[in-house]
Amino acid sequence: MALSVSELLPAASLVRRQIWSVGGGKGGIGKSLLTASIGWQLARMGRRVVLVDADLGGANLHTCLGLPASGRTLADFIQRRVGSIEDVVIETGQPGLRLISGAADLLSAANIKHLQKVRVMNHIRALDVDMVLIDLGAGTSFNSLDFFLLSDVSILAVVPEPTSIENGYRFIKSALYRRLRAVAAREDVRELVEAALDPKNAEGIKTPLDLLARVEARDREAAEPLRREMAVFQPRFVVNEVRDVGDVAIGHQLVAACARHLGLRASYAGFVHHDDAVWQSVRRRRLFMADAPTSRAAEEIRQLTRGLVKGESLGPGY
Repeated sequence: MALSVSELLPAASLVRRQIWSVGGGKGGIGKSLLTASIGWQLARMGRRVVLVDADLGGANLHTCLGLPASGRTLADFIQRRVGSIEDVVIETGQPGLRLISGAADLLSAANIKHLQKVRVMNHIRALDVDMVLIDLGAGTSFNSLDFFLLSDVSILAVVPEPTSIENGYRFIKSALYRRLRAVAAREDVRELVEAALDPKNAEGIKTPLDLLARVEARDREAAEPLRREMAVFQPRFVVNEVRDVGDVAIGHQLVAACARHLGLRASYAGFVHHDDAVWQSVRRRRLFMADAPTSRAAEEIRQLTRGLVKGESLGPGY
């Protein structure tokens, strides 16, 4: 069951803050390092930030920050060993930046129940901070998709490899279909969405645009929630480990593919070059933003973060 906005605490009851999520179609693409780096830069810009390691069952965000494993993790909150998510928030040593470590010690956390997921998100939304950054698990698990969809800024990281690009595109497509099913009011529309997930479906639906046309043919009113959802879902791509100009172009290609095949207005948030300073800092168990602040990758993270804050994207001529 997908998370519904109606299940979350009313926005009026909460101080307004932004929730950003960083997802990826596969592991090993530097997603956690991107999350840590963007969060670090936001804190340097004066924001009060909490990082949340939601890679349930495979958490390593603390390692990216150069911190030891915490004795208090998201698992303690999920299992109700603590009453508030604030009880598992720890300091990182960087002013303005705190962390909720993931549940690496609890394999069952990777498949938390629906009500647990709602409780986690409601408590995250109630944190007294300016911004929350959620580091999602790799792949298209329902947990990752739901947190991605309910964020104000949804960032999808890829690297210049065919498998990463394919999986990144598949992640966006899966997220969209999950959200369309959640907003569909009629059972026959939900059945159409489920059928569309199978590329060999008997309905002949190949893309979300095909799905929308099929629903409109049956009932224009029933198609309106789907159309609205496709309009507001605007993921942002980040290309990591760039080595040449051709790699930079991947972000533009993904944006074009989303428009052409999914009917989505995605954007290209930026890219980060491969930089030896990054892995050298990782080996020293330090975040490169602090350990190598003049490195090329650190400067690109600063540019990328400023663009995300302003809502800017890279134009096709960049």
